[in-house]
This record gives sequence, C-alpha cells and structure tokens, in this order.
Amino acid sequence: MTKFENSLEKKFKVAAIQFCANEEKEENLQFISRLIDTAVENDVDIVVLPEMFNCCGRIEAMIENAEKIPGYTTNLLSEKARRFKICIVCGSIFEKFQKDKVFNTSVLVGRSGEILAKYSKIHLFDVDILNKIRYKESDHVLAGNRLVTVNMGQFDAGLVICYDLRFCELFRVLTLKGAKIFFVPAAFTAATGKYHWEPLIKARAIENQVFIVAANQIGTSPNNITCYGKSMIVDPWGKVLAKAKDNENIIYAEVDLSLLETIRAEIPLFKHRRTDLY
Repeated sequence: MTKFENSLEKKFKVAAIQFCANEEKEENLQFISRLIDTAVENDVDIVVLPEMFNCCGRIEAMIENAEKIPGYTTNLLSEKARRFKICIVCGSIFEKFQKDKVFNTSVLVGRSGEILAKYSKIHLFDVDILNKIRYKESDHVLAGNRLVTVNMGQFDAGLVICYDLRFCELFRVLTLKGAKIFFVPAAFTAATGKYHWEPLIKARAIENQVFIVAANQIGTSPNNITCYGKSMIVDPWGKVLAKAKDNENIIYAEVDLSLLETIRAEIPLFKHRRTDLY
C-alpha cells in the first residue's frame, strides 16, 4: 500500500475516458492528452484511461511499443498530473520485461506527478468463443502476482484491469484490504460486452459496496477485435452515475464516500460475514 501525501477529500469528481486506440503510439498519446485537457476544464480530480491506451492492435506492434515504467508514456502523464494537480489512472500499457514478454500494467499517478502504485494484470484474457473471438493474452503477456491497493488520503483505491472483472474473489479481497473505489481500465470486447459488461460492473459494486470507475475502449482496433465501449461509473448501490455514449467521449461523476458509509451501515455485509463456514 502506498501513502498518498496530497489527500483527496471524501467527495471528489472522476472522469473516465473512452476512445479507440491504434498502433500509432504518438498519435494515441496526443489524442489522450487533449482529452485530459478537456476533463481538466470540467474540474476533475481523477482521470481514468482505458486498457492499452497508448498502443492497441497486432501483438507484434504492441510488444514493439512496450516500455519500462517509469518511461515515455508514464512520464508524459506524470507531467500532466503535476501541471493540473490531478490524479491519473494511466489505463494500462505493455510494460517491457523480456524481448518477447511483457506485463499488462496499470499505473496510478498522483497530483505531484509521482507514481503512487502500479498493478500488473493477474487474470489474462485467454478465450476461444466459437465464431466470435479467439485470443490468448498469455502467449506474450506474463501474469502479475501482486494485489494492489493505494491509500489516497481519505480512502483506499483498488487497481484491476478488464478481465479481472470476472473474478469476484479478487474484488472481495481488495475490498477487505480497504478499497472503497475501484479503477477498471478495459478493452472489453463487443462479443462479450453486450451481455456481461454492465452486469459484472454492477455486481462487483453491489456485492462489495464500492464505487467503480470503468474506462473501456470502443471500436475496432488494427487486430480486428471490436471493443464494447459503454464506459461506466457506478455507485455502491449499483446505480449508474454516468454511462458513455457509443463514441469517443468522456463521462463524469461525483463520488461521495459518505454514501458508501451509509449503505454499509444500512446493509452491513461485512459485519455479518461468516468466515467459520468457508
């Protein structure tokens, strides 16, 4: 757990950016930079970017564009965070490890530009859905092995990435470690998103009584995989505070942690937990 020196209050404004990244890293970064500027004009405290936001496409191109952390991409976003005094969840990028092996890593940058924490995706996207999508992330991506919560002053945040949404136990453990809000960068596919994206986000929020900020990619990248979009911000009651339209855009919502405290008092799930039976 990392200590956040410039504390956020119990009430703050978050933004989730939704767009379609391609294989041109510089083009993606310039575009995301402009979107961050737009979010800043709307007085946000935290900006969340999608998974693989700096390069998304054929695996060869993505590995070629992999970086060390800190590196070019995170340094650019650190400067943005420092300049505007905001926190940025740097979606995820391919973190260089070996010649043909990488981690899929999310980075949280604080308001002074410092890296507060980084999380490497634990659950890799290995699926073979007949006539819909075939993808094996583990062919080139190494699975992370560390759970990450970040102290941000008045609250702790949990870091997860995309496919992690399907693993309720990960969210529960991070919640028990203190997480009250989850940042979920994603490139969730259209093939599964139509039926699974919103139910999974709401389920993780309701069962753990937490806020979730999920920033998804939208559209078809050069690898011919189409992402679902529908980026969402959901409160601990399961109420959708903001939901993206079917284009590249930014959504905003105010997070009020007093609501979380009220819901946990009214329905005390954690007080009544039976650990003696399982």
